[in-house]
Amino acid sequence: MASSTKQKDIILVSNDDGVRSEGIKALAKAVSRLGEVYIVAPDRERSAASHSLTLHRPLRIEKLGEREFAVDGTPTDAVTIAVGKLLPRPPKLVVSGINRGENLGEDVSYSGTVSAAMEGVLMGIPSIAFSLVGRKDFDFTASAKFATKVSRLVLKNGLPSDTLLNVNIPHTKNIKGARITKQGKRSYGGDTVIEKTDPRGKKYYWIAGDITHWSGGEDSDFAAIKKGYISVTPIHLDMTNYSAISELQYWKI
Repeated sequence: MASSTKQKDIILVSNDDGVRSEGIKALAKAVSRLGEVYIVAPDRERSAASHSLTLHRPLRIEKLGEREFAVDGTPTDAVTIAVGKLLPRPPKLVVSGINRGENLGEDVSYSGTVSAAMEGVLMGIPSIAFSLVGRKDFDFTASAKFATKVSRLVLKNGLPSDTLLNVNIPHTKNIKGARITKQGKRSYGGDTVIEKTDPRGKKYYWIAGDITHWSGGEDSDFAAIKKGYISVTPIHLDMTNYSAISELQYWKI
């Protein structure tokens, strides 16, 4: 009787920093010991692309390696095309990142990193988004090591329905541990839109703004990062405010 060889689990790796970013290479290497890794990601940086899907033009794919592809679209496009066309079978896990910079609080609404994981969840695939909190001189060693640990646990235990993990790792050598957290809330100070004038006298604008403070309590993602802990936040895709339903019923809409 011929012996059958068990197929390895496929792990799909994507991001919003682009297929050539240092973070995605670190993440792909970290999870390669857990399964057969495919990298499918935007061909360039698509930060703050949110959960956008390209519908107004065709998408092009460039094969960069045996299991590595660049897509000229958003992180959501990349995951959609990967699962729908490029992978030989559905992945057991989608991991996104490792993002250069945090995705805390309301960042999850704008983040392409988180949105790649969201698309995985919509397809019924356990998914995780990883971000390294910092601004420069990124060292992905500690975050990649933690990514391996969390990915192994998710492959073993799965995740609740319609839920992804949003993981933020502090950029420090003295990480105190990890905490399960809730989404915090940020407040901006100053002008969120900056107006300037170009050399031809035409106005242009930068969307900016400095964060003045965070709120959400000691169990929030920001509080964990501030104290040197890794933040692991379960994000549910059902955004219904169930507590408001009974109140709105009184409106007799």
